[in-house]
Amino acid sequence: MRSTAASSLVRRAARAGLIAVAWAALALAPAAAEQAEAPRKPAGAQLDFLFGALKAAPDAESAKHVEARIAALWMRTPSDTAALLMGRARQAMEAGNSDVALKLFDAIVKLRPDYVEAWNKRATLYYLRNDYAHALADIREVLIREPRHFGALAGLGMIMRDIGDDRKALAAFRQALTLHPHLDNIPDLVKSLSEKVEGRDI
Repeated sequence: MRSTAASSLVRRAARAGLIAVAWAALALAPAAAEQAEAPRKPAGAQLDFLFGALKAAPDAESAKHVEARIAALWMRTPSDTAALLMGRARQAMEAGNSDVALKLFDAIVKLRPDYVEAWNKRATLYYLRNDYAHALADIREVLIREPRHFGALAGLGMIMRDIGDDRKALAAFRQALTLHPHLDNIPDLVKSLSEKVEGRDI
C-alpha cells in the first residue's frame, strides 16, 4: 500500500509540474502580442501579411494555401548546415527512426537556437514519444520566439487534454483558433471541450 500511495504522489507531482510548465507557455502568446511592435525583418513582414490573410481566409481550402506559405517561412534558416540536418531529421521521423531524429534535432537547436521550427519539430517528436515534459519545454521555446505559432499552441492543447486538464487545453485551442480559424480538427475540439468545461463548475 505504501508503494502504491508513493507512486500516486509521484504521479500527482509530475502532473502538477507539467501543468505549471504549460501555464507558463500558454501565457507567452498574449503577453508577446501586447508588446509594442519592433521594426520587422522582411520575413517578419511577410508573416504579418500572411497571418492577416489567414484570419481573413473565407474557407478551409484557402486557409490551407496560406498555412503552407507560413510553414515554408518557418522552415527557412540562413544556415545551410541546419537546413541539411533538418531535412535528415524529418526523413528520420517519417521513417520511424525517432532516436536518430532526436539526435539531429538536438544538434540543430544547439547550432541555431533561434530556429523556431527546429524546436517545434522536436516538440512534436517528444509528443509522439509521450515525453510530455520535454515537449512542453520545447513548445515554450517556440512560443518565446514566435507567439503566433498555431501549431505549437495546438500541440500544447493536445498535451493538456491528454493529461486531463481540459480547461488549459481549451484555452490553448482557442488561442490557436484566433490565429488560424480553419485549423484542422481544432474547432471540433473547442466545441466539445467548451461543453465539457463550461457546462460544469467554473
